[in-house]
Order: sequence, then structure tokens, then C-alpha cells
Amino acid sequence: MSKFVHLHIHSEFSLLDGANRIKDLPVRAKELGMDAIAITDHGSMYGTIDFYKACKKEGVKPIIGCEVYVAPRSRFDKEPNIDNHYNHLILLAKNQQGYQNLSKLVSIGFVDGYYYKPRIDLEVLEKYHEGLICLSACLAGSVNQALLNGDNEKAEEIALWHKKVFNEDYYIEIQNNGLQEQVLANQKLIALAKKLDIPLVATNDAHYLKKEDAYNHEVLLCIQTGKRMSDIDRMRFETDELYVKSPEEMIEYFKAFPEAIENTVKIADKCNVEFEFGHTILPNYDVPEEFPTHYDYFKKLCEDGIKNRYGKAPSQEILDRMDYELGVIQKMGYVDYFLIVWDFIHYAKTHNIPVGPRTWVRSPDQLLPTP
Repeated sequence: MSKFVHLHIHSEFSLLDGANRIKDLPVRAKELGMDAIAITDHGSMYGTIDFYKACKKEGVKPIIGCEVYVAPRSRFDKEPNIDNHYNHLILLAKNQQGYQNLSKLVSIGFVDGYYYKPRIDLEVLEKYHEGLICLSACLAGSVNQALLNGDNEKAEEIALWHKKVFNEDYYIEIQNNGLQEQVLANQKLIALAKKLDIPLVATNDAHYLKKEDAYNHEVLLCIQTGKRMSDIDRMRFETDELYVKSPEEMIEYFKAFPEAIENTVKIADKCNVEFEFGHTILPNYDVPEEFPTHYDYFKKLCEDGIKNRYGKAPSQEILDRMDYELGVIQKMGYVDYFLIVWDFIHYAKTHNIPVGPRTWVRSPDQLLPTP
């Protein structure tokens, strides 16, 4: 069993910010003697399945997570110079429910909370917290920001709220990243964790694979921000230590706080998300009570449709063709799929919503839609 597990990692799907190739992460973990590794991309889970498959291929345990953006107020608030500031938070899925809740939170961030970044808020975090482990994140985390601003009371309030929601699955995150501000933050975070009886966990916020990759990461940041490497005012990380460090490096740095290292392994042991491929999972479609099965209801809809199109006494050829098509659909297990599609198409047609492909032809003064 590995002595340390990385729980805060950014892949290439932290777009123009993470320089870790997904296929390289589990390989590097094995090289360094680690049997598990997490993925925590910014605000998204685009790389989850590729990461899972790459880890399984290498015999490394995949830990599915995300570094979410948390809105300062409600996710629905989108006022300039207020709501474009946000905090980070690490969420890791313990089980299938946790994975589903994490997916839900990320989706809400894009659908409801998108303002510069896909943001969630404390309301939905509390609602969908089951099955998740929460880490207080990097310097951009709300606890860190409060401490660095000298507001210890606010930091305690934030930490206690998360502890109330996540119970023993909330951790104060301390990092070894070469930033002077982080050294100060670590001191305050350790004191806060001791005072509030919240466990510590050590991470490194790895944005690239090896130390020598720091330059490549700076290039990525320039592309993201529209700057040149020669620009004095460009965004940069004043460190070259945001890489996937070895257990020995992390243990040495945090030797005064061995529990912060041990907790990485304990968290990894808690996280057990498994995916089943090659099996279609559809939502349950509720059919009227008078129909014994979904297929019976589906067949009734088809029979009604046949009568609407061909009259009350359709030919035997049409009936035979309907039976053949229904048999294929039932055999392939797509009855629920057809019912679901029928449901939203039926809703659209009965509510004057256009359905189906449309072509466009150009008139002298405008483009006119043609059915």
C-alpha cells in the first residue's frame, strides 16, 4: 500500500491550466510507488472516463473528484465586480451516490451558476453532499482567503459549516507548493484544524507531471490569458513545485504532521467508484397503472399511431411490419428509450414547439425557415 496519495491533481481537462496528460498520470503514480491517484479538474469532469480507464489499465485506483468553483453569494447572482470572484473547493466521490451527486453539482454549475466560471453555491452543496469527501482546497479556498485576510472568525465559521455538512469527511488541506503565502497559510490552517478538531490532509495541487515541466505550464497560462512569455504583467505561478511529487518528498515536507500524510491513504481507501461499460442505463419511465409492462404501453401507443395513419383497419402487411419492428425494439432493450423520446416529442407537438430537422433557404432579404 502506498504511503501517500495525491488527491489534488489537474489534468489537461483543466483547460489551458493543467499540463498533465491523463494517460501519463497513472503511469507516473506507479513509478513513484503510489497505487491510487485522484483527478480534480477545475469546475468540470470532462476527463473522468478517460482517467478511469487509464488508471484501470495501469492497475492504479482512480479517485474521481473535481475542484469546484463556489459563488460568493447565490449561484444565480451575476453582478460585475462581486460575483466574478469565487472560491475553490475539492470534492471527491466516495461511492456511486457521491459520483452522481458530484456530476449533479458540476451540471448545476454550468446550467444555473455559469458566470465566467461554472459555479455552485452552499445551498446545492448541502443538498447534494452525500457520498462526497470535501477538502478545503488551495489558496483560493474560502477558508484560506479568510485567514490570509486576517479574518479568523470568518474562517472558523466557514470551516464549521463544512464540518457540519460533511462531518468526518471534511478535511483542512495543507500544501507543499513552494509559495511563501502558502507557508503562512499552512501555519494558520494547522492552528485552525487543531482548534476545531478537523483532520488535516496534505496535497500538492499538481498542474504538471515533473518539475521540469513548469515552463510548459507557463506557456499554457499565457495562451489562456492572451499574454506573451515576455510580458512582465502576465499571470504566473511563482513556483516550479506544482508537480506530481513523490511520497518521499511529501512525507519529508510534512514530517511534523504525519497524520496529514496518513489521511491521504485513508481518504483513498474510502473512495470506491466503479463504472460499468457496455450497459445502457436509462431513467425509469412511469407507465399508466392499467398496463402490466412498459412494452404493453409502448405497443398500445404504436397501435393507436397505426390507426391514426392508416385508418381503423390497416392492412395485414402494415400490422406484420409493426410487430416485426416492436420485436426488434423489445429484443434490443430499447422500449424505455422509445417511450422517453416519444414523451418529449409528444409534449413538444402538443405545445406548439417545432420538432424535427429544418432546412434554410436564402431569400433576397432574409433567411426563411422551410419545414
